[in-house]
Amino acid sequence: MTLAETRTTHPLEMTTAAEVDAVRSALEGAGLLGETVRFAFFAPEEPPKSAVLDGTASDRRFRAVLLDLATGRSVDTVVSATSGEVVSSRELDPPVDGQPPIIDSEFEMIEDILNGTPEWLAALSARGIAPESVRAVPLSAGVYDIEGEAGRRIVRAFGFRQDHEKDHPWAHPIDGLVAYVDLTARSVDRVIDTGDVPVPATSGNFDDPAFAGEPRTSLKPIEITQPDGPSFSVEGNRVRWEKWDLRIGFNEREGLTLHQISFDGRPVVYRASVAEMVVPYADPAPVRFWQNYFDCGEYMFARYADSLQLGCDCLGEIHYLDAVIADDLGRPKTITNAICMHEEDTGVLWKHSDLFTGSAETRRQRRMVFSFFTPIGNYDYGFYWYLHLDGTIQLEVKATGIVFTAAAPSEYATEVAPGLQAPFHQHLFSARLDMTVDGVRNAVDEVQAQRVPMGPDNPYGNAFRKSRTRLTRESDAQRLADQSAVRTWHIVNPEVQNALGQDVGYALIPEGRAALLADESSSIHSRATFATKHLWVTQYDPAQRYPAGDFVNQNPGGAGLPAWVQADRPVDGEDIVVWHTFGTTHFPRPEDWPVMPVDHTGFTLKPVGFFDRNPTLDVPARGGAAGGHCT
Repeated sequence: MTLAETRTTHPLEMTTAAEVDAVRSALEGAGLLGETVRFAFFAPEEPPKSAVLDGTASDRRFRAVLLDLATGRSVDTVVSATSGEVVSSRELDPPVDGQPPIIDSEFEMIEDILNGTPEWLAALSARGIAPESVRAVPLSAGVYDIEGEAGRRIVRAFGFRQDHEKDHPWAHPIDGLVAYVDLTARSVDRVIDTGDVPVPATSGNFDDPAFAGEPRTSLKPIEITQPDGPSFSVEGNRVRWEKWDLRIGFNEREGLTLHQISFDGRPVVYRASVAEMVVPYADPAPVRFWQNYFDCGEYMFARYADSLQLGCDCLGEIHYLDAVIADDLGRPKTITNAICMHEEDTGVLWKHSDLFTGSAETRRQRRMVFSFFTPIGNYDYGFYWYLHLDGTIQLEVKATGIVFTAAAPSEYATEVAPGLQAPFHQHLFSARLDMTVDGVRNAVDEVQAQRVPMGPDNPYGNAFRKSRTRLTRESDAQRLADQSAVRTWHIVNPEVQNALGQDVGYALIPEGRAALLADESSSIHSRATFATKHLWVTQYDPAQRYPAGDFVNQNPGGAGLPAWVQADRPVDGEDIVVWHTFGTTHFPRPEDWPVMPVDHTGFTLKPVGFFDRNPTLDVPARGGAAGGHCT
């Protein structure tokens, strides 16, 4: 392979197989690989924003974190696929930095480790369970005051009984039993057995017609067609649709990323992604108090992204993009149809029937959809970015799959089937929004409704006003949503005004659901501090990418946003990044078993003063099956 084969034409194009090979060759040449060394992380090391915007970015670099399974030693590297050189290399200090994410090679060894542990086998024997019927689930350990764990690579493992090859073991949790496993030593530190709890006998086999019942025959087909083809065009990873222009990216930690989003030639967002998510559980039982998962930072969950299927995951006139990542050995792995792109009709855009003129006009709304779906353990997550005709941007996250299960009755869980419990938990996501609203220098105003007391200026008590507060420093810009006050955050450009003299802007409209509910003194509060606020605003720094820090697995806490904002940098009229926490608090229902209907969460970015008037007056008045005029 020549270096020329790895070159691309734009610094933000998607990863190629040749580039993965080039990175591996460079690391091998530098003596950093070996028989027991694995790739724990691989992703593009994007150039600084300034270099991309001024056209000086030319070097394609990648970050690779290497883990030696035999020693536990890990090395954080940056490699140029353009020159074939290792640009930087640093060994991690696990008690301080945290550990690299858990990888497939480690998942695969868990059952052998457990089945070689007398205490584990004795616990199963006491329950009358054959070891070969047990599916072990290794889970991230978190950081607790457990003697001897600091600096060691630890997971905690539950067992689930699988009654036959097609049986979903999530229906049969072996409760009261957990093993603490040292992945490097391939040994079990301790087995905690709080006593036998009957294994639920209910079925979870939703894909078995004998359990699910015969399929309905009453649903008639829905066909979505575009006889003239789609309205968007794709060139490499650049997509143009109506007045939108952007680039698409993908990496194993964040999954789908959007870059250089502009509307009618005007920049709006430089980079948008979901940079972290945490799933904290509420059950304080001795065997599960530690259950808190960072699916991005601890598992690199987009590694497992589905190859999407027409008619199942996406419907209509579809364009797919493949994604290239690296496997544990640093070899290129292509996820076919990882990203789905298509248009959707979403109902009425605007409408008016006028009393005085007799005019009656209706326009249809349409959106461009970019999506991917990834399973991680028991859950499946779909991420859907929407661009609308009127300049609105939305993110919708769809959570489905199978709820995590337990058997012991608890006030912190719902019984979802006979003898089967589903613990309470949250799904909290952090969107990283590198904003460029009509330019790089932006600011954030907190805008909300304010009641006006009854008095001389408000004699009938009907008045309310809009209050606006500029968030000037990072210490000010740590905020909670408040739906009772209709609180939103306007990202504005103080240097650009519309025809009415108002700062051009985009409003971040939150759902305003609960932030992290764990106690302020808890370990998870320290490790997932980003999730305690709905809004953070920081001054742009190309090294500050992940809100819980670069290495979340077994990180003691305080990394990421809480560390960065200690500098208390100004954010008024600066190059800023907006971080938004959103998500759901899940009290499972019986209807969530044996597979959960999709639960929805997300947020909206809506233009506020970005345009001088409704930007969709030029949308044609066509609609209906025959394409007639809408009246």
